[in-house]
Amino acid sequence: MGNYRFILSGGGTGGHIYPAIAIANELKKRHPNAEFLFVGAKDKMEMEKVPQAGYKIEGLWISGLQRKLTLKNLMFPFKLISSLLRARKILRQFKPNVAIGTGGFASGPLLKVAAGSKVSYVLQEQNSFAGITNKLLANKAKSICVAYDGMEKFFPKEKVVKTGNPVRSDLVDLRVEKEEAIRFFDLEPKERIVLVIGGSLGARRVNQLIEKELDFFKEQKVQIIWQCGKLYFEEYKKCNADSVKVLAFVNRMDFAYTAADVIISRAGAGSVSELCLVGKPVIFIPSPNVAEDHQTKNAEALVAENAALMLKENQLDAAFEETFTELMNTEVTQNELSANIKKLAMPKATEHIADEIEKLLK
Repeated sequence: MGNYRFILSGGGTGGHIYPAIAIANELKKRHPNAEFLFVGAKDKMEMEKVPQAGYKIEGLWISGLQRKLTLKNLMFPFKLISSLLRARKILRQFKPNVAIGTGGFASGPLLKVAAGSKVSYVLQEQNSFAGITNKLLANKAKSICVAYDGMEKFFPKEKVVKTGNPVRSDLVDLRVEKEEAIRFFDLEPKERIVLVIGGSLGARRVNQLIEKELDFFKEQKVQIIWQCGKLYFEEYKKCNADSVKVLAFVNRMDFAYTAADVIISRAGAGSVSELCLVGKPVIFIPSPNVAEDHQTKNAEALVAENAALMLKENQLDAAFEETFTELMNTEVTQNELSANIKKLAMPKATEHIADEIEKLLK
């Protein structure tokens, strides 16, 4: 049991932060005396989420490049230089045995400096379409842990290891009784339940859809657990009713997943990996406003395996009610989607990633 030091970097969104925390937790279990340090972007959610999980974090003054010419883009070279200098100082002081990057622009400066300082690092790519930061860092990585097939088109083939994405440990083994879960949300056990999840901050277009379809859901005798996101809660809390539970954030996702008969969700990598474990029928509504449209590609990978349905935002007005009704009324389809999405689950992902990191400690 060495006193190892691990440095983890990634962030910007929950999709990059939660995997990093899951990996740290697994390494901590294996090496209780190890030291951990996270590096993130100064003004992003990791600065709050990582300390909540019990780890120290240092912030860099960095942000991604915007798609159009903005003041932020003009600041980018200065931010990058500042972040590289800061990262060099952090590395010198902390002296990590291994560095781990989970994507997002925050991990760029740290791993760039790590490569120059002969610190070995592992990358973890959550999406079916690799992010820019990870593509730039791939050449010097010792291994690249991925969740989808065909990632050789982005990364050196010999470095790619298919591990799956880390998910919250309480979801790997859903042990909640359905009655208890339904009671928790104060819903009616005899009527069907749809869970709507738009990501940790919420999803405007999904929320607009659900509000517009509330009468339709009522006609269908469907109850809704609606996680609208903290950015939108004030706007939608007025929709709360006996059969509609509006929540800023679901603290007990295990209960929400257990209670649900059907799930409507964004297609971020973390959500997709969780939903594979949960094994319920899903309608994905990918966000079109993300880098390289990766959510659509994540969802398409499942649709190709007949493991989920997908509606793009521009199809919602025309096709949502028909798609939803058909799914709710066709048990065969529900069972097929459930069985197929479960086949794609990789419950031991976090352990496999930790195994790859351990190889570098030898």
